[in-house]
Amino acid sequence: MAVNMNNQYGSINIDNDVIATVVGGAATDNYGVVGMASKNQIKDNVNEILRRDAYSRGVVVRQVQDKIEVDVNIIVSYGTKISEVSRNVQSKVKYNLETMLGVNADAVNVIIQGVKVN
Repeated sequence: MAVNMNNQYGSINIDNDVIATVVGGAATDNYGVVGMASKNQIKDNVNEILRRDAYSRGVVVRQVQDKIEVDVNIIVSYGTKISEVSRNVQSKVKYNLETMLGVNADAVNVIIQGVKVN
């Protein structure tokens, strides 16, 4: 499934993996976020922080009619205010999707998969 946009020059198709990479980069760029976590830790058998090339395993992109919803699975640093980190992630993800891809996310859901103690 991909995001399809049409303009006077033709059509643009943006794959969900591209959206997941932009979302993962935006999420991990926030203070207090240690990294991305797998969306299905039991199936993927992953208990570790995902590397940049595996961000799509930590992001779920859903298209409901003409709306896009994004689920972001992250690991936060111990001692940070989780609600504030989550709000910052939501804001940065929405901003990056709008400026980089021209896609408006109607919902950015942040799922905290763990807390890492330094």
